[in-house]
Amino acid sequence: MVNRRERTGLGRGLSALMADIETPSGGGAETTVSGRASREARRVPIDQVRPNPDQPRRSFAEGALQELAASIREKGVIQPLIVRPDPVNADGFQIVAGERRWRAAQLAQLHDLPVIVRDFDDTEVLEVAIIENIQRADLNALEEALGYRQLIDRFGHTQEHLARAMGKSRSHIANLMRLLALPDEIQDMLRDGRLSAGHARALLTAEKPVDLARKAVANGWSVRDVEKHAKPGSVTGKSEKNGGSRSASAAKDADTLALEGDLSANLGMPVSIEHDPITGEGRVSIRYRDLGALDDLIRVLSRVQG
Repeated sequence: MVNRRERTGLGRGLSALMADIETPSGGGAETTVSGRASREARRVPIDQVRPNPDQPRRSFAEGALQELAASIREKGVIQPLIVRPDPVNADGFQIVAGERRWRAAQLAQLHDLPVIVRDFDDTEVLEVAIIENIQRADLNALEEALGYRQLIDRFGHTQEHLARAMGKSRSHIANLMRLLALPDEIQDMLRDGRLSAGHARALLTAEKPVDLARKAVANGWSVRDVEKHAKPGSVTGKSEKNGGSRSASAAKDADTLALEGDLSANLGMPVSIEHDPITGEGRVSIRYRDLGALDDLIRVLSRVQG
């Protein structure tokens, strides 16, 4: 359980949200209203509440929504939504946290909802929305990784800071963010469940990750199968240029693999280190997806050089 002092470092928006709603210890879908929140909660017509158009989460599982709607029909909405005055409609409210409950309440045909109104600016709304999404149990790996990336890019948080505040390990955050460097086709396979996060991580070191991903899906390979075929020097993963040379085929030690992981996470791009322990020579390879990613890499290297 992360304490409140750590949480406040993520920004005023998150601090205010956590002060209103207590996190459940049992991990259930709904939480209870704290004493402070219950005094400030109010009910508003459901048709006056609108979702945030900049909500980073775009997909909501229909089956899970139906289950939540059934619970709401029986018990009502236990946890108030966090809203702010709608910046477009003076008589309405915009959701800051709780869009899933709002959608389920519509399915349950409720006429009004409990809400807590907060005066958040656009930046604070985005921060709260991202963190709320990351904390959901049904978030897929890519959605979670995108959430961490947004918190780092938009708010300047570090992986170490996020790990402490979110109650995650730094390696968990770093490994997820590495998935964002994969080609779009592989990300689509991960998003729709054809590949797991374990499969996707194994593909990061492959010479031809898309080809290998297609074979993995077609043949129903396990994560271990993908790892085996992704190794440099394997029949599937062997580079056509080096023909599976001694340095490429040699097994990498744990320190090299850890360094590759750290560099990949920090750059947001796959990094491969090839080292010949006999000659002491080696090569560091960074794979980028497009010209925009190349520009980002050049900016990072320029800052290091300066």
